Amino acid sequence: MSHNIHNHHDEHHDHDHHHHDHDHSHSKSNGLTLAFWLNLLFSIIEVFGGIFTNSTAIIADAFHDFTDAIAIGIAVLLEKISDKKRTSGFSYGYKRFSLLAAIGMSVFLLVGAVWMVNSAVNSFIEPREVNSIGMLWLAVLGVAINGFAFLRMKKGDTGHHHHHHSHSHGHSHNHNRKAIMLHILEDVLGWAAVLLGAGIIYFTGWNWVDGVLTLMIAIFVGYNATRNLIGTMKVLLQSVPENVSIEKLSAELNHIKGVEDIHDLHIWSIDGDYIICSLHVVVPTDDTNEVADTLLTILKLMEKYKIHHPTVQIEKTARDCKLVTC
Repeated sequence: MSHNIHNHHDEHHDHDHHHHDHDHSHSKSNGLTLAFWLNLLFSIIEVFGGIFTNSTAIIADAFHDFTDAIAIGIAVLLEKISDKKRTSGFSYGYKRFSLLAAIGMSVFLLVGAVWMVNSAVNSFIEPREVNSIGMLWLAVLGVAINGFAFLRMKKGDTGHHHHHHSHSHGHSHNHNRKAIMLHILEDVLGWAAVLLGAGIIYFTGWNWVDGVLTLMIAIFVGYNATRNLIGTMKVLLQSVPENVSIEKLSAELNHIKGVEDIHDLHIWSIDGDYIICSLHVVVPTDDTNEVADTLLTILKLMEKYKIHHPTVQIEKTARDCKLVTC
């Protein structure tokens, strides 16, 4: 005797929270759109600023900002796609599409870090004189614009996370948004370095200071982008989510009254947030009430472990199961 029993409780739970999910995803999307427009407009200002100040670094940064604005635009589009419901072609929905954007953004960040190192090395080899006053004003504007975009996105994130500490659409680990916020933070730090560098160059004429600051930021950005890329790849490779201990869950499942054995336990995540679990449970009884009680206890334990989509197969014996050692 075996039953395939799916957890319908979870769909009901998600339905109850539909309205405030919509509000939060709307504010998230607004934060992304704002970041896109600010990056695009500011990159145009930078081109003219770079020509005015005779700074090749600022012109190069304008190109860097423009390409990142395009990347954010793609991320906005993919995030909208990832919110669509399941179809017959994509039975899990489109949540994984946001991971594609996360990989793209992380690669952009790594390319940006390499570009920074290259610029820093060139500035040591061939120091050039620039209009430090013009650089100073552009840096103030850069810190203000990117700082505003970063705080707006952070505010949207923390508000959303606070409301959804245990719900399936919480985005505290959303790799796509992490990559975008990291890029904006990179820009804030980049402009803070330009601001500091412009001040020091103005008063001392030490052109090498700018290169040292650029190298420090490049290391910081490269390290974080690599971590984000590894995290995204782990999700794609269907590793067990970091916040779930498969050993602890197995032990707790085996201690449930009525459970003789569990096997074929799999835990993975669709997008870094939405966790799925499937398992076979041996309950050696014909008493349907006892089976129902055992199942309910299992589903409550799944909820405790923040597993949003459990599928439980109840079996009377493990003898006939072909997936015991799978």
